[in-house]
Amino acid sequence: MGNYLKYLVIGLVGLVVIGVFTYQYSDSAKKQVQLQALDAVHDLATNRMKKQAENGSTSVAAEFINLPIEATEVVDGIIRVTGIGNIYMVPTNEGNVLFDTGLVMQVPKQISAMNNAVPNNKLTHIILSHSHADHIGGVKYWKEDGVEIIAHDQFTEEQRYLKALEPYLHDRNRLLFPFMPEEPPTSEMIAYGGITPTLTVNEGDSYRLELGGKVMEVYAMAGAEGADNLVMWLPDQKALLSGDFFGPMFPQFPNVFTMRGEKIRKPVEYIRSLNRLIDLAPEVVLPGHLDPVIGQEKIVNGLTKMRDAVKYVHDETIAGMNNGKTLYQLMETISLPPELELSQAHGRVSWAVKSIWEYYATWFHFDRTTELYGVDRGEVMPDVVALAGPNSLLEKARIYNKADQPVRAMHIVEILLDDPSQAFDPSVNQVRLETLQLLLDKAINGIENSYEIYWLNAQIRLAEGVINEVSNSSN
Repeated sequence: MGNYLKYLVIGLVGLVVIGVFTYQYSDSAKKQVQLQALDAVHDLATNRMKKQAENGSTSVAAEFINLPIEATEVVDGIIRVTGIGNIYMVPTNEGNVLFDTGLVMQVPKQISAMNNAVPNNKLTHIILSHSHADHIGGVKYWKEDGVEIIAHDQFTEEQRYLKALEPYLHDRNRLLFPFMPEEPPTSEMIAYGGITPTLTVNEGDSYRLELGGKVMEVYAMAGAEGADNLVMWLPDQKALLSGDFFGPMFPQFPNVFTMRGEKIRKPVEYIRSLNRLIDLAPEVVLPGHLDPVIGQEKIVNGLTKMRDAVKYVHDETIAGMNNGKTLYQLMETISLPPELELSQAHGRVSWAVKSIWEYYATWFHFDRTTELYGVDRGEVMPDVVALAGPNSLLEKARIYNKADQPVRAMHIVEILLDDPSQAFDPSVNQVRLETLQLLLDKAINGIENSYEIYWLNAQIRLAEGVINEVSNSSN
């Protein structure tokens, strides 16, 4: 976030403070002032990201913010309001049930769209699919006295650790998604967390809600976005409100491990959860992102394929470990058979292999003694560079690139980057840039994993920055 946007946000927060003092005896008036400020932040951020998209400097994830915020009845008796994160409402004559609350800066427009679609909206329940910010951001603005907030029993713990690690995780995410603000928001108006469920559902259990003649069943089941995933099932419509249980697409190979940094998503528990959904045989899936999936056969086939793919990768990893294969051998050799092929645009098989390995066997791979100690290999790389010679190492990296082996080339480049005397050398960074571009070309023309592409683009920006800085300083 540039300084202009930062100062505008500070000004908007100041507006909220003034509004709070002006309307200190009216909670609803305070909320309205906050919503107006949030709406202004949303409009500014949207315009900024549109310009980034036009310049080709943003990612697919950033383009989610440009999706129109609209209310539609996607299934009989279920209203969806689109956005970065979809929100859903089931209206009844005894009160309404809201499933997820969206990203905080989109809350004003989503509330307005939903209230236009559901006049005289009287909310009785908020169901939270999981603790990610793009699903729980609007709770404080939707909640009124007496509204029940239902979440997984692991929700509080997941929210706790995400909040505790917020500065660290924010920096990692911002490297991948440079449109994010420089610092995590701290204003109470937009800060992450602080949600206390009034009712929780234990993993593997369900909660049945009957309201105004409508039946809704909430299932607690570990999913592709964490241990605190909830889904909501409407048996009369055979509709599944899935949140991010599958990730952002369906079907896909799930993110058993996310490189941006979170706890591992347990594979066997996820298989068990998929079995529960297969038994339901949904006719429509209403996801937390993008559009509904319609058709019982299509959905059940997709669920079955996802389950079998995760089980296959899990079982092959276990078999390889028992047969004495190394982690990297398994990452290279385990792939989905043709009948289980799924998109790996979000989750990736080789990363799942690594996460399953480390989930069962922990961080020590029993192959390098130095893993036991707090001295990084990078600390002796200057000695390696001095012994081998930087020019010889660079030439070896170029040879690997010419042989279409950019991963091996990157190993050599990273030896040089660990040497402070070489890290800002233009020749080193030029080979680094060439290697990264080869890896990016393979990623784009291969499985198109979005996180791999985000990472490589981020590293390309860093390499280009070093080259440009050295060039400018020499002029």
